[in-house]
Amino acid sequence: MKTYKIAILAGDGIGPEIMREAIKVFKLVEERNAVRFELLEAAFGGQAYFETGHPFPEETKAICDAADAIIKGPIGLSHEESQKIPVDMQPERGALLPLRARFNTYANFRPVYLPKAIASFSPLKPEIVGEGIDIIMVRELVGGLYFGHKETGVNEQGQRYVKEVLEYDEGQIRQILHEGFKLANRRKKVLHNIHKSNVLKSSVLWNEIVAELAPQYPDVKVVHMLVDAAATHLCLNPTQFDVMVMENMFGDILSDQGGGILGSLGLMPSACMGAEKAYYEPSHGSAPDIAGKNIANPYSMIGSVAMMLEMSFGMEEEAKNVWAAMQGVFADGYSTPDLSRGGADVQLISTDAFGDKVVEKLRAMPVPGN
Repeated sequence: MKTYKIAILAGDGIGPEIMREAIKVFKLVEERNAVRFELLEAAFGGQAYFETGHPFPEETKAICDAADAIIKGPIGLSHEESQKIPVDMQPERGALLPLRARFNTYANFRPVYLPKAIASFSPLKPEIVGEGIDIIMVRELVGGLYFGHKETGVNEQGQRYVKEVLEYDEGQIRQILHEGFKLANRRKKVLHNIHKSNVLKSSVLWNEIVAELAPQYPDVKVVHMLVDAAATHLCLNPTQFDVMVMENMFGDILSDQGGGILGSLGLMPSACMGAEKAYYEPSHGSAPDIAGKNIANPYSMIGSVAMMLEMSFGMEEEAKNVWAAMQGVFADGYSTPDLSRGGADVQLISTDAFGDKVVEKLRAMPVPGN
């Protein structure tokens, strides 16, 4: 029997509520397969700062170092609570970016997946959605503007200023483009390269490396698209896309737009992959306004479990079962209050009830290999 250590970082806001539902799925997967998960809980984010004095405590770092994979809930606090934390210790700067840098999780995969079972959640017209949307956005995650040199001060004219540097080297660009090409080669063999080369020199270098790598993937068609045009096309014709690859800030913005065309970031899990370790997380925030109300949908948290099963542990068939179980709950007419735009015929249930129904669906499915 294989044993995997998984670091459990519940995070802030609704994080602990939806993480509880993810843990239910881990435990059932254990029952159904010859695998054991050692779940190691650790503090991370804003609440960790208040408890320990740091949003990414040394004990948590040690647990993550020892884990085979990491799953984290959303982090972040209300504006008022955030103001109680020094700027550089606020969760995103003090925990999330250091987590990415520590494990060099350079490749972020965010599925924008809208099968018919959840098509009613999308604000797009049915004729735009068509038979469904199935996009994976591949985002470079440890370079660019977010990780460049930053400084603030007062200049010679007495004006406050800020300087943030966008910096990439060709090695960083090359490794993320390989991920995009490989994924496109396994799927529909079309790669949309998202850039801004009409303005940014970083995109000029990016496109040069795309051209250098393309001959290694002769079956993949490369479609170049400016990032602002891509934002428009995601709303007007999203089904043209399959795999999209882009730098860090473009990926941050467009993947959130992807959540918008689904109807909620609550429907978008993600995987953040490095050469040796990965962490998995919902793409949405911590929603402090609804924390503790048991109304947040755990789809993106459980979807992150599915991505971990496939991408870190090679359990592809069981991952498909988890996806199907979640979509089956929606297809049966159930949802949670945070996703209640589905119509009057939708029966609203709580966070934990949704998780229970996913577990019930998964339990009834054939065990892979049997």
